[in-house]
Amino acid sequence: MITIRHSQDRGVANFGWLDSRHTFSFGYYYDPRHMGFGSLRVINEDKVAPAKGFGAHGHRDMEIISYVLDGALEHKDNIGNGSVIRPGDVQRMSAGTGILHSEFNSSNTEPVHFLQIWLLPDQRGIEPSYEQKTFSPEEKQGQLRLVGSRNGRDGSVTIHQDVDLYSTLLGNGSAVSHRLENGRQAWIHVARGSVELNGHQLYAGDGAAISQEHNITLQGVSSDAEVLLFDMAA
Repeated sequence: MITIRHSQDRGVANFGWLDSRHTFSFGYYYDPRHMGFGSLRVINEDKVAPAKGFGAHGHRDMEIISYVLDGALEHKDNIGNGSVIRPGDVQRMSAGTGILHSEFNSSNTEPVHFLQIWLLPDQRGIEPSYEQKTFSPEEKQGQLRLVGSRNGRDGSVTIHQDVDLYSTLLGNGSAVSHRLENGRQAWIHVARGSVELNGHQLYAGDGAAISQEHNITLQGVSSDAEVLLFDMAA
């Protein structure tokens, strides 16, 4: 079964400096029909104006992944980490017992466009930690590149949850396939461009919940599609 979550149906928050779209309930946007999917709790598509951002704020017991599409996002936290995240980078922050961090657009002239993803951890009260890795376009072009996993295999960032996160870049007609094992389900998020998912047309910002299916095929329709696939326990 495939259930599509259309981009235009997402929650909206626009504060001038921040234009955000919420796949699931978040902040002032609440919809009891869209509270998350499995361990996936948040997918926010954020566009932040130059030199603006989120001041220091706290999190607990959450796996937070930042995935930059355009521009550069500067991260600082109270456990001594500081970095700039650019396209191709995947940052994982485990909030655990509690962490304070800030996120700012590091450019004074260009906006930053990124995905903020939250996953519920498989255990509470872990020690806060941080990890960032870079994945080249060549690693993702026409194939599913594992960028996050429970055990950090194949050079992916380590997520404290039973989830495999893949990223792919697809040109027009280029296709990838993925098999869901018994007891698994998936969420697809189209970050940019357009694709066909098992015969369903999806566009930038669209999501899709996949359950009781074993075979997933994604085929590029535009020349510049970028897609995230979450394979998780049902």
